[in-house]
Amino acid sequence: MKIRLFTIPNLLTLASLLCGSFAVVSALVYGDLALAFWLTIAAGVFDYSDGFVARLLKCPSAIGVQLDSLSDMVSFGFAPSAVLFVLWNNSLPADAEAWLRYGGSALCFAVAAFSALRLAKFNIDETQHTEFCGLPTPANALFFISLGWIKVKTGFDLGYWLLLLIPVMSWLLVSPVRMFAFKFQHFAWKGNGVRYVFIVSAALLLAVLGVRAVPVVIVLYIATSVVRWLSMKAKGCGQAG
Repeated sequence: MKIRLFTIPNLLTLASLLCGSFAVVSALVYGDLALAFWLTIAAGVFDYSDGFVARLLKCPSAIGVQLDSLSDMVSFGFAPSAVLFVLWNNSLPADAEAWLRYGGSALCFAVAAFSALRLAKFNIDETQHTEFCGLPTPANALFFISLGWIKVKTGFDLGYWLLLLIPVMSWLLVSPVRMFAFKFQHFAWKGNGVRYVFIVSAALLLAVLGVRAVPVVIVLYIATSVVRWLSMKAKGCGQAG
């Protein structure tokens, strides 16, 4: 079997991987959390484009699927952990207890571990074609990495609250909560109402608050998905489009 490595979709995936890799370097080596944020945004654009281009050119491949997961692990798993590591250590006083510094630092990389579980689950779960089971790794990554940008630009620091946020978001990655995707089967209001309302709300928040709106938008996405999922369970429904 001939395996084509350097297809256009695969090159886009590799571009996402390179952006994610340099986001890690930006955070851990240069301490530039703002650059890490924009590199993760670029990684997300390339990550979305590879699948779109593969469908457009009708050249999906098994190696592309595997490469996409490996890229996502770096860009949306390891990169946010690196940013969290910097945020946590910068928030502690110089005389902080060693167990607190090292324990919190280790917890930061739980995001990478749970992202790996989330991606592995996605690869074998046949129920996630039209919606997600658990929080998508790009959304989780944007939530945490945007906190780095906010810290740099505004000085806002969550401090010890990170120790609560990390387990909650890590659990959401592998949770049974069904979260809506932006894969439109059609553009009619029926079946897409939640998507349209969310898109308009997110656009308004971003227009008003700029990058500071990113974690708010992610929380809104999670809350909307949870309410939708619980409503469907109450009605005895299965998956939704």
